[in-house]
Amino acid sequence: QVQLVESGGGLVQPGGSLRLSCAASGRDFSRNAMGWYRQAPGKQREWVAIITSGGRTNYRDSVQGRFTISRGNASNTVYLQMTSLKPEDTAVYYCNVFPAVISWGQGTQVTVSS
Repeated sequence: QVQLVESGGGLVQPGGSLRLSCAASGRDFSRNAMGWYRQAPGKQREWVAIITSGGRTNYRDSVQGRFTISRGNASNTVYLQMTSLKPEDTAVYYCNVFPAVISWGQGTQVTVSS
């Protein structure tokens, strides 16, 4: 059974940092592009960062220069390093393949507030 498990969220002050982790299981994801997505209250889920199987990355404009997506040594792990966090980054963060076609995990809550 394919499963996505996100972790690493929490409450952080503006300007702070967090590192999110995603553990994907159930099959080999090494040939998939992987992405981080987020959903803020009252808003649609949006993609945040993408990494291809070859390591190329792409970011939405609002996080460019602040977030870094990477893949772990284990092919089924993906990370999102978030720095200079802003209140508008508050959301539940999810990982999935890109485009997202696998059932979503529970996500991890990121709250940026003073």
